[in-house]
Amino acid sequence: MDVRVQTERFDPGAELNAFLSASNGAGAAATFTGVVRSKPDDPITALTLECYPELAINQLKAIVTEATGRFDLLRATVIHRYGTLAPGEPIVQVMTLSPHRDAAFKGAEFLMDYLKTDAPFWKQETGPNGTHWVEAKAEDDAAKARWA
Repeated sequence: MDVRVQTERFDPGAELNAFLSASNGAGAAATFTGVVRSKPDDPITALTLECYPELAINQLKAIVTEATGRFDLLRATVIHRYGTLAPGEPIVQVMTLSPHRDAAFKGAEFLMDYLKTDAPFWKQETGPNGTHWVEAKAEDDAAKARWA
């Protein structure tokens, strides 16, 4: 298990290559990389994520432990950034290894669904109309509920 919470930008391709280099016995890898979104009809210039890194790391480790046991993952890695990010920058990367693709996909989806609802990050968007906090979304709760 590798969980990192950091301010520094990461290279998703380099992270995936490093992850795959230790893929002993795996038949499948799934990767999700989230990037800061800016929609044409609602543009932003920055996304600021706040967190208490130690709390975030502990919560992310608990989520990874749950996913690893639930889907028999061989390995899982979560990288999550905080601080001020620009549109297009990578914000999160989830990688899973499993003997089979179904478990790798489901493990990655589970991790993302729980990260969206249970990871202790607070988001603030800045755009042409000012700055506002990002509210929790009902669809994220619904996505998580499918794993109950």
